Amino acid sequence: MPSHRTTGPAAPPTTPTTGYRALLRNKEFGGLYLSFTLTVAASTLSGFALGTLVNDRTGSPFLTAVSMYGATFATVLGALTLMSVADGKRPRRTLLLLQSVSLAGVAAQAVPGLPLAARFALLLTLGFFQSLGTGTRLGLLAEVVPGSAYAPARSLMNVTAGGMVIVGYAAGALLLRYIGPYGVFVLAAALTALGAAVVAATVREHSIRLTRRPGLRRTWTTNAELFAHPGRRTLLLNLWVPNGLIVGCEALFLSYDPGRAGILLGATSAGMLLGDLIVGRLLDADRRRRLGFGLRLLLAGPFLLFAVHPPVVDAAVAVGLAGIGFAATLPLQEQLLEETPEAIRGQVQGVESAGRMTGQGIGAAIVGGLAQYLAPGTAMAVAAGASVVVTLLCRPPMTPYQRIS
Repeated sequence: MPSHRTTGPAAPPTTPTTGYRALLRNKEFGGLYLSFTLTVAASTLSGFALGTLVNDRTGSPFLTAVSMYGATFATVLGALTLMSVADGKRPRRTLLLLQSVSLAGVAAQAVPGLPLAARFALLLTLGFFQSLGTGTRLGLLAEVVPGSAYAPARSLMNVTAGGMVIVGYAAGALLLRYIGPYGVFVLAAALTALGAAVVAATVREHSIRLTRRPGLRRTWTTNAELFAHPGRRTLLLNLWVPNGLIVGCEALFLSYDPGRAGILLGATSAGMLLGDLIVGRLLDADRRRRLGFGLRLLLAGPFLLFAVHPPVVDAAVAVGLAGIGFAATLPLQEQLLEETPEAIRGQVQGVESAGRMTGQGIGAAIVGGLAQYLAPGTAMAVAAGASVVVTLLCRPPMTPYQRIS
């Protein structure tokens, strides 16, 4: 699977921006979007219910945190082993099968008396299959919307995911009072089943013209080619490292100011939603590409202020501005998609997503480790400085594109 250089005309600077309403009028995108929304809601509710169960049984903050977020560490296993299934000849069937596996796993969590070891095993298994489902869904997304609409589509999904997580945690806290964790698991399973039914009813089968059978060897071969070229490595580095370090900074909000951590987290979420709306909806592809470098600097720069321990109002403004910088992922993802042939888009986008999620977990561990020896504010400033350095030294090239073939 050799690589070769292809040089084409630059994207027109006046590429029209596709609106959210126009996207939702596309039946297949609407189905993928609704299924994604239901999946995020189910994942949020089940994670909250599992965290509550683990906390009640063990009283361990570490085990509780792992139960809520540990599935992200299993995503990298999917990226390294079987992500090539995302580009199989029948991606719709693959997505339905993977959602059925998720349904079985969530339903199993609703069984009372299940040992915690079994629950954690289910959690990691679900993380593995969910990473494959993400790759398959993103591969289908690239098939059902035109290239110019890909970034707005991802923007809409990002905004929805952020809002759904907030709503899901609030609803989960309320539901636990009335139906308990096992009832919440049942509700999450019902949402997962509904998401699968939506895909079955709205998405048609797509042929992505895979020339080789998906499997472990195919995954490794494509991943090796993906990382072989410096341009693609630089793109992934910019998608994973700055993002992961700043999420690590956010993981210290509780340690930095336990009483006001909620304000800081809320300000970050508001900035993320605003950034995705502006960059994904209001800007065309050329402007997104030109602003990407500045957005990556904005992602980290405001956190340098934590070195001097600012008042909470100043800190909230700073992290809100930094949250806007998370929208830098959109032009990078758009560029990565342009450099990827149709036949392996699912795997490449799945690897990117899995790597970003894993990078966030690693970033939280690194910055948390720094905080063992430095003050939390100082640790955040150090991590933000490292993010700025990576952004300055590893700026991805704009052109020409390197394609995997």
